Amino acid sequence: MNPIATMMFLTSLAIGTTITLSSHHWLLAWIGLEINTLALLPIMTKTPHPRAIEAATKYFLTQATASALMLFSCLINAMQTGEWDINTPSNLTTNSLSIAIMMKLGLAPMHFWLPEVLQGIPLMTGLILSTWQKIPPMILLLQISHSVNLNLTVIVGLTSVLIGGWGGIGQTQIRKIMAFSSIGHLGWIITILKLNPQLSLFNFILYVVMTTAMFLSVITLSTTKMSQISTSWTKNPALTTTIMLILLSLAGLPPLTGFPPKLLIIMELIKQNMLISASLVMLASLLTLFFYLRLTYIITLTLSPNTHNSTIWRTATKPSLVLTIINTMALTLLPLTPTILFT
Repeated sequence: MNPIATMMFLTSLAIGTTITLSSHHWLLAWIGLEINTLALLPIMTKTPHPRAIEAATKYFLTQATASALMLFSCLINAMQTGEWDINTPSNLTTNSLSIAIMMKLGLAPMHFWLPEVLQGIPLMTGLILSTWQKIPPMILLLQISHSVNLNLTVIVGLTSVLIGGWGGIGQTQIRKIMAFSSIGHLGWIITILKLNPQLSLFNFILYVVMTTAMFLSVITLSTTKMSQISTSWTKNPALTTTIMLILLSLAGLPPLTGFPPKLLIIMELIKQNMLISASLVMLASLLTLFFYLRLTYIITLTLSPNTHNSTIWRTATKPSLVLTIINTMALTLLPLTPTILFT
């Protein structure tokens, strides 16, 4: 793709996100989301492969459906309340607005588009879809968190954690694994949204950091399958080890970055006397833990029989400074958790 066109589309992504984040008007927020969607479609199809075209079509249809439902809800809200302010949704339209935004995020049971779309696009575009494109809908949900239905968020959150773990168990493709990982993590975030929006935002920030670290690492190694990561040990043993630790961080094991949000969410659910929800979300997360541990085993404890130990075959890939910083943050932010929550 022409560099000027790429820059134009990336700028449009930034503008769409900025419009959504800075608006107090539902129509402006909707326009920002539409600019985001339309700017990403050419980036998804920059390699004219049938799978990329199919992924872009699925993404467009899903986002268009969610946008239509969101605009319809906003119109009904404006008719009822006489204003377009984001912070004052009516009781009638809150549920439909929440469902439309959750569809844009890819939460279960509106998640079917996400694994297929991620599998059909390049890794760098998958990084944008898994992190940057989640920011505007998530901020909108946080803005209306005071009026969302608690039962809806808990049910969708528990379903997403369960689907995220169950769907990822049999996967070997990195992009599909990251899609189900995204569904699971967003399920944790939505579960606590009504009770503690600040904790949801904290969890979302750490999710973005860990997902970015994972995608940048596999982009550096130019791998799309787990078996390719296991054979990349001879090329870059440090980065392969880091990928293994990032997977454990995504699983939420201490003392890595992914542990504090899960611990704090469980503590908040217990504090709110939602013991059944806390127990269910912990049991559902065991599925996720299982497939992350399985992937860790594939990466570190299995080597191809054709792997040669000689340094002659090493074609080392040099990690960039950005990758180093992101990977460090994805592994070592546990001691800084109180500071981050305080700020």
